Amino acid sequence: MRAELRVEQVVEAGPESVWALLTDWEQQGRWMPATRVNSVDGRGVGGRITARTGFGPLGFLDTMTVTQWDPPRRCEVLHTGRIVRGPGVFAVEPLGPGRCRVVWEEHLDLPLGMLGRAGWPLVRPLARAGLALALRRFSAQV
Repeated sequence: MRAELRVEQVVEAGPESVWALLTDWEQQGRWMPATRVNSVDGRGVGGRITARTGFGPLGFLDTMTVTQWDPPRRCEVLHTGRIVRGPGVFAVEPLGPGRCRVVWEEHLDLPLGMLGRAGWPLVRPLARAGLALALRRFSAQV
């Protein structure tokens, strides 16, 4: 079963400024809750990012490879970790001068088999709230 999440945030800045901060992998921990980027190996297609998400000992390693790179419009990654697996997307949609919409999508393969599928209805609202909070924090930093 694939878990689908999508959040959007209107940002009062142009696509180039938004793209620059959105894909500044090293700085994502400043706006993504409970996330610390450990390493970045390249930008664009083939780039690899390793981050830790969680609180204290309750967390997981999130490894990603960039699979699509279309500045300043779209970046796709493939999550390749043990817990988080599947594609993720950042899209930047212009709305007029100095304004755009950021769309964050995750299409994740649920871990833990039947337990993961059974728990998703409980986890989904928390995951969505975390992504929405991240985009609000992001918008405030642009």
